[in-house]
Amino acid sequence: MSNRREFIKGSAILAAGFAVSSEAIAKNTKKADLPVYVDKLTDDSGKYAALPLPFAFDALEPVIDARTVELHYQFHHKPAVANANKAEEALAHARETSDFALVKHYEKELAFSLSSHILHTIYWTNLSPKGGTPSAELSQAIDQHFGSFDKLKAQLLAAANGVEASGWGILGYLPSTKKLIVLQCENHQKLTTWGVIPLLVLDVWEHAYYLKYQNRRGEYTSAIFGVLNWDNVSARFNSAVRQSA
Repeated sequence: MSNRREFIKGSAILAAGFAVSSEAIAKNTKKADLPVYVDKLTDDSGKYAALPLPFAFDALEPVIDARTVELHYQFHHKPAVANANKAEEALAHARETSDFALVKHYEKELAFSLSSHILHTIYWTNLSPKGGTPSAELSQAIDQHFGSFDKLKAQLLAAANGVEASGWGILGYLPSTKKLIVLQCENHQKLTTWGVIPLLVLDVWEHAYYLKYQNRRGEYTSAIFGVLNWDNVSARFNSAVRQSA
C-alpha cells in the first residue's frame, strides 16, 4: 500500500478545474498557479527505479492481457532500469579513471535504456481500465492543431503502426512553439524532436502486444484507445503548457 501511495504521490498530479483555454493559460496565468507533472524515475538514493504499476496485472483485460502486462513490466521495463544504472556507473568509473575507451558504448546504452525507462513510466500512467476523454483544454488544443480528435487519432495510429520494427507512437507538446505534435519513434530514442514533452505514448514493441495480438499491431493500437487514461494525458498537457506560459 505504501508503494502505491508513493507512486501516486511521485507520478500522478491531478489537473482539475481549469476553466480557460490552453492559450489563455499560457498568456494569462502565472506559472506558480499551474501544477507541474513530474514522473518519479529514481529512488531515494538517486538510482533509477521502476515504481509499482498503478493497476493490477489483469486490470486492462481484455484489451491487454495480464501475462503481457506482467512480462512487459518485469522483463522489459525493469531490465531497462538496471541497464541505465549500469551505464551511469560505467561512465562514472570512466571519469574517475580517465579511461574513456568505452564511452561511446555506454553513452549509447544510457540513451537507449534511460529513454526506455522514461517512456515506459509514461506508458503505464497513460493507461487505465476506466478509460475517459480528453479535458476541455486538451480537446480544444487537439482541434486547433489537428482539426479534430478523430484526425489526431488517425495520424497517431498511422504513425505508431508504421514504425519500422520496434518503437513508439507519441503525442507530445513543444513549449517553444506551443503546439501539439505527433512523433514516430524508433527503438526508444530515435526520430525524436528536441524539446518535445511526451503526453501520450503508444508502445509498439512486439512485447507490448504479441501474446494476444500476434502480428496484428493495428488491432492492438486501435484497442488500446479504450483504456487510455485521458486524465493523465490532460494533466501532462496542462503541465507542459505551464512551461510555455
